[in-house]
Amino acid sequence: MRQWTVDAFAEHPFMGNPAAVVEPLEAWPDDGWMQALAAENNHSETAFLRIGPDQARFDLRWFTPAKEVPLCGHATLAAAHTLWTELGNRAEVLTFDTASGPLTIRRLGGGYEMDFPADPLKQVPVPAGLAEALGAEPVEAWESRYLIAVMADAGTVRNLRPRAGAVLPFGGGCLEQGQVVVAARTSSGEDHDVVDRFFGPGCGVEEDPATGSARCGLAPLFSDKLGQATLRFVQAYPGRGARFETEMRGDRVLIRGSAVTVIESRLRLSV
Repeated sequence: MRQWTVDAFAEHPFMGNPAAVVEPLEAWPDDGWMQALAAENNHSETAFLRIGPDQARFDLRWFTPAKEVPLCGHATLAAAHTLWTELGNRAEVLTFDTASGPLTIRRLGGGYEMDFPADPLKQVPVPAGLAEALGAEPVEAWESRYLIAVMADAGTVRNLRPRAGAVLPFGGGCLEQGQVVVAARTSSGEDHDVVDRFFGPGCGVEEDPATGSARCGLAPLFSDKLGQATLRFVQAYPGRGARFETEMRGDRVLIRGSAVTVIESRLRLSV
């Protein structure tokens, strides 16, 4: 059984977010086996594919080192990249059936474009204790899939150093608790519009290097704030960094980025 490690939302190796992608299987392995492999890989996510009715459609599940999650953007990008680049899939568009519904992805230039559902947004008072947990005072808070904390400037986002597990109590009104996105507009003259980071101890990932699913809330929020449908994001994970472009299309978010395969391996395991 083969497995690939793909740096997603990366323009070159050792950028973006690494995801493991296991070659497509005819049937799902035991959930405990998949969880154990994800823990062994110790990437933010490991993607598992089940062969569908044709080469354009697959079932897709994602596991962090600690749990299965209902949506993951970077491992979806990595799965599509693997099918096209490593396994020679010839479909023009790939559809993945997931816990969050069908997700489609197509090639776009030298990269890829994913079609994801936009998350609902609700502005809420900044939760008591969030500033202390993050180490800086948010100017706004929004409930979405994750709790989104908007900061006054990009420098504050880049310089955050929250203590381990500090955000676990926050996000009780969101779809995912203990996972907080911190974001701010950039100043004029930058080559991107928004800088963000993702702290996710609630899913077993202290800080995620590149979070595609966070675009589902960030894109509608900042498209409204900036009055533009298309946005450029940098996720400022220390030492790596990741780049995204998003475009709002009604209640859908188009998420664009690149990917690079860095490892091909063979698992000496039986399902």
